[in-house]
Amino acid sequence: MIDQRDSLAREVDEELRREQLLKLWEKYGTYVVAAAVLLMIAVGGVKYYQYRTTVASEAAGARLAAATGKAAQGADANKLLEELSKTGPAGYATLAKFRLAATAREAGKAAEAAAAYDAIAKEGAGDPLLTDYARLQAATLKLDTASWTDMQNRLNDLASDANPWRASARELLGLAALKAGKSEEARQQFQRLMSDRDTPPSIAERARIMMAMLTEAELSAPAPPTPPPASAPAETPTTK
Repeated sequence: MIDQRDSLAREVDEELRREQLLKLWEKYGTYVVAAAVLLMIAVGGVKYYQYRTTVASEAAGARLAAATGKAAQGADANKLLEELSKTGPAGYATLAKFRLAATAREAGKAAEAAAAYDAIAKEGAGDPLLTDYARLQAATLKLDTASWTDMQNRLNDLASDANPWRASARELLGLAALKAGKSEEARQQFQRLMSDRDTPPSIAERARIMMAMLTEAELSAPAPPTPPPASAPAETPTTK
């Protein structure tokens, strides 16, 4: 008897639940369907966007590879690179701009290449590492023509302890200081390179060579002439 009552109670509960669900569906069913449709459209839109992005990236990659291949064969690839730098996806457009700057540099057009790298740094490459690399390359090309102040403005931030390009920036600062006749400034930069354990071996070796050259130059420099001793004042004859 107890089992029959329990079974009947469960049936009543289930019926009540069905009635409640039916009422909820009648009240909110349209919204649920609309939300499901919107979700399907959103998912479909995301998938379509990802597909289009992938297709565009693959096409841009193929164009960049074609331009690089033409450049390697001595063909004029600038037209392809310029088009890609203007119409390609952000990452490939930036790579195309870097390639155009490198092409100008390889052609001996230092001023044009420096301007191209400056433009990349100013626009922002989307990645701070690439932006700083563009700044570093521009500073390298400006080493022979820029003033000491200009080189400091370009490189001081890059030479900070937290910057991954600090070794190259410090080396450039040291060379720029030497060019400006600031031996002590140059010594400080080369010493920073030698004391930083993360300095690449090739740069550390060049820093040691530059330090040795500075020391040798100081030792071989002629000593400043010794001023002649001051002559004793003539005695004034006394009158008797």
